[in-house]
Amino acid sequence: MFRTLLVAAMAAVACVVPGVAQAAPGGPEWGACPADVVAPGLECTTLEVPLDYRKPDGRQIEVAVSRRKSTNPAARRGILLTNPGGPGGPGLDLPGQLKLLGWPQSVLETYDVIGFDPRGVGHSTPVTCGLMPAQLRSNVPPYALGPADVTAQAEYAKGVARQCGASRTASMLPYITTANTARDMDRIRAALGEPKLSYYGVSYGTYLGAVYTTLFPWRSDRIVLDSNLAPGGLDVTGSRLLAQGFDDRFPDFAAFAVAHPEYDLGATPAAVRAKYFDLARRLDARPNSQGVDGKLFRQITFGMFYYNATLPYLASAWHALDTGAPIGPPPGGSVPDLENLLSSQLYVVCGDVNWPESVRTYQQNVAVDRFRHPMFGPAAANIWPCAFWPSEPAEPQVRIGDRGPSDVLMVQNLRDPATPLKGALSLRRAFGDRARLVTADQGGHGAYVFGANGCANNTTTAFLVTGVRPARDLACAAEPADQAPAAAAVAAEVLPVRLF
Repeated sequence: MFRTLLVAAMAAVACVVPGVAQAAPGGPEWGACPADVVAPGLECTTLEVPLDYRKPDGRQIEVAVSRRKSTNPAARRGILLTNPGGPGGPGLDLPGQLKLLGWPQSVLETYDVIGFDPRGVGHSTPVTCGLMPAQLRSNVPPYALGPADVTAQAEYAKGVARQCGASRTASMLPYITTANTARDMDRIRAALGEPKLSYYGVSYGTYLGAVYTTLFPWRSDRIVLDSNLAPGGLDVTGSRLLAQGFDDRFPDFAAFAVAHPEYDLGATPAAVRAKYFDLARRLDARPNSQGVDGKLFRQITFGMFYYNATLPYLASAWHALDTGAPIGPPPGGSVPDLENLLSSQLYVVCGDVNWPESVRTYQQNVAVDRFRHPMFGPAAANIWPCAFWPSEPAEPQVRIGDRGPSDVLMVQNLRDPATPLKGALSLRRAFGDRARLVTADQGGHGAYVFGANGCANNTTTAFLVTGVRPARDLACAAEPADQAPAAAAVAAEVLPVRLF
């Protein structure tokens, strides 16, 4: 039960409910949103798009779309598509969530903010792997204590891949990809009668945005990428970067623990780090009464690094594990359709690119990363179902490059656990002069509005509203945490922690 609750805290809300209005041939027919999309001010529709864009007149699938109209039509510039990450994260209610998080009124006046459930997800034509309740756990592999753990994980991963290939939606396997989702975005743009689209994507949504503006550079207006993946997306290299993110973020938690001696986790950052290894070792040898072993302890720690708001829970969990007391469920929203979220994530991650297929490769990666990143490296480098995926990628991976207008703003926390700075710098180099990078000296996942840095927030808002970017990359210094927008303190509840 505890493991399932943890995954719920590391996922986005997804549920399949009928009732979205259908798009008419002459343009979208907007109507009421599904009953579970509770954000006020939204209207919804669906569009039909080709399953396989190489066969545009072949099988069609549905993409559910939402809209929050500009609050000042006289100031309206166009449409701003949004994506919350994942992959697998539903986005139909995202325009309303962003309003609740405190997006500036000037941005809401400038655009009709558009949300959508990506192909395979939620209210769009959904996919499944037929995962059983015991399999509804994070797609981040468990920490491997040695080569035998990689072998055991390989057997589990092989079974999941086999289920995906035998599922009732297996015919969709090659087509639930980032490139096709980007093409769906362009279909949304065309259906709304707009010559260009602006975009805001967070986490995996940065890779989706990068792919869109690479495929359709001259249909891109103002592109904001928040908390950036490397230019290869979530491939085997991107997965291993999670270990770097863990290392980057840990000092923030250590400082929090030192500042709160009531948790008794150490009087210095070095002592808190030692406590981590001590708890992991003890739980590896003997799980607690709730079945929390060393592997799950490490995963809990990683998951709760996403937001500052979840650090107190993490400290209390560490204290309970240290003293033998039970720990409570992690914060975050419920996930009505966790199976769809985890399945669709695998469809995308495994369909975008070929992963190494040799178990020995992952054993070697784990050994290397155990030395480089002992805190989380042997989890980040462990084997995924993608190694045994039953279908090959339908097309070469999109190569992010510098062709196109200079219209991309990347915003990035220095200490992001899930999309670390190292990957963002790699994406920045790939974009060349197309992009500017704004870094904020703060930790956690999500920079714009999620964080306390007024410099980063104001720079991003100015770009979305006026199109003005810094002349060169901008480094925003740390600012007092009490300057954070009020909504940022509840980000972990409004947008539960995502896998990527």
